[in-house]
Amino acid sequence: MRISKKAARLAVIYTLALSAVLSGFVAVSASRAANYKRQLEYTHQRAFLQLASEIDDIDSTLQKCVYCTTPSMISSVCAQVFGKAMSAQTALSGLPVSSGDLEETAGFIAKVQDYAYYLSRSAASGTGPDEEQHCALQSLSRTASILAGNLTQLAADIQSGRLTLRELEKAQGSSDAADGSAGAEQGFQQIESEFPEVPSLIYDGPFSDHISRMTPRFLEGKDTITASDALDAASSFTGLDPSVFTAAGERGGTIPVYLITARVDGGELSVEVTKAGGEILTLMNSRTVERAELSTEEAAAKAAEYLERHGFESMRESYWLTEDNRVTVNYAYTQDGVICYPDLIKVTIAQDTGSVVGFESKGYLMSHIKREIPDVQITEEAASGLVSPELEIQSHELAVIPTSGKNEVLCHEFKCASADGRHYIVYVNAVTGAEEKLLILLESENGTLTI
Repeated sequence: MRISKKAARLAVIYTLALSAVLSGFVAVSASRAANYKRQLEYTHQRAFLQLASEIDDIDSTLQKCVYCTTPSMISSVCAQVFGKAMSAQTALSGLPVSSGDLEETAGFIAKVQDYAYYLSRSAASGTGPDEEQHCALQSLSRTASILAGNLTQLAADIQSGRLTLRELEKAQGSSDAADGSAGAEQGFQQIESEFPEVPSLIYDGPFSDHISRMTPRFLEGKDTITASDALDAASSFTGLDPSVFTAAGERGGTIPVYLITARVDGGELSVEVTKAGGEILTLMNSRTVERAELSTEEAAAKAAEYLERHGFESMRESYWLTEDNRVTVNYAYTQDGVICYPDLIKVTIAQDTGSVVGFESKGYLMSHIKREIPDVQITEEAASGLVSPELEIQSHELAVIPTSGKNEVLCHEFKCASADGRHYIVYVNAVTGAEEKLLILLESENGTLTI
């Protein structure tokens, strides 16, 4: 087939035009990519400069906290520290490095934020910082000052163009920084490795150093068992022959355990047995529960029977949740009519056969002891006066609840309803009269959750 000269010329023209269009498209795309990279670099730079500025402000505001004398001023200044720490966390999240690379910095910011919240709340109730807390504030200020100085120097290098965040990111990915560049030497890696000592804080909050030293109360003084003993403990607890179990290793942590497995009932059974005392920490059967023949009430009754059969007495059902034809029931220990929520056990019942497919006793093992429950100083009537008039009180109990710092307080527990039918729980300290906690109950056909 012959192609005319005109057709050939048109083909050449179209090819050249297409080539020009493609070249233009590539050029535009490259320009857009370069512009996007510049914008991203500017965004990261702004985030870093904000981080340096917020840490410097945290230092200054902590210094003010040290010299505040009235609860109202302490509360106000600590609220400023809290806000600065929140802004620092936002800036930190905008940097082109992983959270693991900035673990010390992120941990310090979170610790300052929570401690400031704790002091602000204490001041709001009329309690000012004591001498120990003043020392802690001074130590936090010194740490913030050193960190702020390091970040400010790094910020000056970035603004002068001696260093870019792209170099910092590259330095973070290399442990030896073979080129010996200033970026590798002055990057976050160096700041983290030379991080100033963070003071030890003991307070009622999640970052208190006493939490890392907590031990299981129920296991204190109990003898350490062997791996063979752990197999016997699993057999005794489940009623299964010891021969079906296999030792699967060990795990450390707050509660060291032996790991034991078995193939039973069409699923993989996993059991954790504590090295101290040979107690069952967790039990889980992975089998599929394909149908629900038992009601929630029938499943809860079987869970209660299971606990009683294994020697867990004075346990009261609190809430339950259903999922995949399994009912998980939460139980809390009661002492002298007082609900002790830290002593928590969860039991999961399969709704097809009523067998136990889940068990967890961590809360109970960590917290359970014979308590010296304090005398009630605030009457139920006086405590109910702190409940919002917009809520109707439906029931009252005395309860021991855990604080954010893993301590315990005795409270009046008021279960309430709002005008629109929602349910709430209000906890009022039965010794001090302080409102400790307010929870919302999320109720559905699948159970109850609290937030």
